[in-house]
Amino acid sequence: MSDIDFLASEIYSRFGSVKRAKKCFLYTAKGVRLTDMFQENGRAILGWEGGSAFTMFKNVLCRGIAGSFNTDFPYRTKRAVQELFASERELFVYYSKEEAFRAAVALSPAGTNFFRPWNSVEINWAEIDSIVFEPPLPWAEPVYFVAAKPDCVKNAFERGVVFSTGKKLPAPLHAAIARSVYNLISALQVRSEKDWFLYDKVLSKYWERKGPYLFPKILKENYRAFALHCLDCGLVINPDFASPSIVPFGADKGVFTKLKNNPFEVYR
Repeated sequence: MSDIDFLASEIYSRFGSVKRAKKCFLYTAKGVRLTDMFQENGRAILGWEGGSAFTMFKNVLCRGIAGSFNTDFPYRTKRAVQELFASERELFVYYSKEEAFRAAVALSPAGTNFFRPWNSVEINWAEIDSIVFEPPLPWAEPVYFVAAKPDCVKNAFERGVVFSTGKKLPAPLHAAIARSVYNLISALQVRSEKDWFLYDKVLSKYWERKGPYLFPKILKENYRAFALHCLDCGLVINPDFASPSIVPFGADKGVFTKLKNNPFEVYR
């Protein structure tokens, strides 16, 4: 069983199915509100509603242009990503991080980096040749982009570099992703350290925080037990030890009361 399947199964066995998701909360069939710190591995970092991104998805889907024919929407995604990284970019789409990194490294072996919002503020992303990027769309299946400088792509073709040029996305998904990127650009201007350190008094016992991202201090062999303990405290953390949980933006500090009053002692 995968980590994500394990998490979904444990949520269901305790609280029933998830009936609604809003902001950083999951509302279950048994009337329990869970604070989501997994956030679909970061894809729901802007909130579960998706806001205008899902409105765009619905509007484009209703036009019926969901096939494999060419539309303008990939160019809208490209413009959004170029604005995010303040540089001209060519985009390639992949369905796994591994495949995206292979393509990115093939394009620029010494100039590839992974973009995680708020995690690497010291990096000038406009100078990075090849960027692997997962858009902040609250979607079960991951989509990854390689955003490479045009000269980097041109030079790779001239050198005869062989790499996968990726997949084709339907127009409604492109529309939603483009809007999610613009929403991220807006969020980057307003969310900051002041929104995340509020919870450090409780969270620093179990995690090292870098921006909104929480990296476990728990030993790997104790991590699954810790994840279940958090679930019993109404907190959904990342089930994968190697991936960070996320500070729940906008949540009241009271969501951590159960964990504070019922600490997990085996954490070193």
